Amino acid sequence: MGRKTSRLWTSQFIVIVVMAFLFFLCLQLLTAGFPAYIMEIKKNPTQAGLMTTVFMGAAILTRPLIGYLIHKIDVKLMSIITLVLLVLTVGVSFGQTSVGLLLCLRALHGVAFGIITTILSTLATNIIPVKRLGEGIGYYGLATSVGTSVAPMFAISMLQLYSYNLLIILSIVMTIAALVLGFFVKTPKINASADTDKQISFKEYAFDKKALLPCILAMFFTTTLGGVISFLSGLGEEANIGASVSLFFLMMTVMMVVVRPFSGRLYDNLGHKIIIYPAAIAGIIGLFLLSITENTVTLLIAGVLYGFSYGIMTPTLQAIAVGFVEKEKQGTANAMFFSSMDLGIAVGSTGLGVLASLTSYHFIYGFSIISLLVLLLLYTFVFVRGENAKKVVETAL
Repeated sequence: MGRKTSRLWTSQFIVIVVMAFLFFLCLQLLTAGFPAYIMEIKKNPTQAGLMTTVFMGAAILTRPLIGYLIHKIDVKLMSIITLVLLVLTVGVSFGQTSVGLLLCLRALHGVAFGIITTILSTLATNIIPVKRLGEGIGYYGLATSVGTSVAPMFAISMLQLYSYNLLIILSIVMTIAALVLGFFVKTPKINASADTDKQISFKEYAFDKKALLPCILAMFFTTTLGGVISFLSGLGEEANIGASVSLFFLMMTVMMVVVRPFSGRLYDNLGHKIIIYPAAIAGIIGLFLLSITENTVTLLIAGVLYGFSYGIMTPTLQAIAVGFVEKEKQGTANAMFFSSMDLGIAVGSTGLGVLASLTSYHFIYGFSIISLLVLLLLYTFVFVRGENAKKVVETAL
């Protein structure tokens, strides 16, 4: 489907990108808003943290199943049903103060997140021309990353200026908008077994070892992202620059918008090595600046560098993972990739949170540099050297 020409910006691709932006903005509004709301009404950090943990846990558990089901079930119908259920469960959240009920609803939101993110990314990668895979995933990832980055600013501002209930209403409106767009998506042909009698095994379509290494690298990167998302406000208070924290996310978002199109084209034309190393180094410097920041200028420079790193690293690793597998296994690769990202964020949020309680917020950002160093080592010694060795053998033969 859709790979006969090199045209990228088809009507279908535009619809999928806009759907992804609306969906990520909605879900990340809730991800940032729920913990803040629980802190406001219950004053309990543990319960607030559980809102994110339950959400991500449900998404991680859901994705392997979806990587299998998209080959057996109409994905357009599945996405529409999921969005309808999301509207209902977000609506039930209106005015609720029961932590138990809200945790159950967050689990359902996580299931929806796992389903829709896997479906949309698979729809996108299926219609992106092969020669423009890096560029296409870069633009798709830009929509999801901008939604993820600006949502915390909107959520906190709305809770401070208006109310939790207005946040819920806004989330419902955006989900309904995504649902309406979903009716304009053409049902893709990604069922590999449609023309054969081959039985699809769950293991075969829930996991593909070819995509494993890029997913592991993504997990190491998003471990640092978990610390940035969860504890930057704490760092701002510790450094007495709390009012400037939102500007960090603004600079991060602007930088991602700037680098995504260029990095995608570089990936397609020159390969991933030319952009992975600068991205990792920029991330390391950005985290180092966070570990020593005592003023707004340092914080903003860190935001620029980390945004550069995030804007390049995640879509590049996703493009590698998708490019390594057969076309019919792209859903599997996408499911694995997003699960690894969620797992990294969950590990980073939990582990760095424990470390912060024992040390300081400044310390955890310096400590998280280790994660990017491990990423670089794995990429260089397992990925790059292995690739070079393979080329030597092929040449000799």
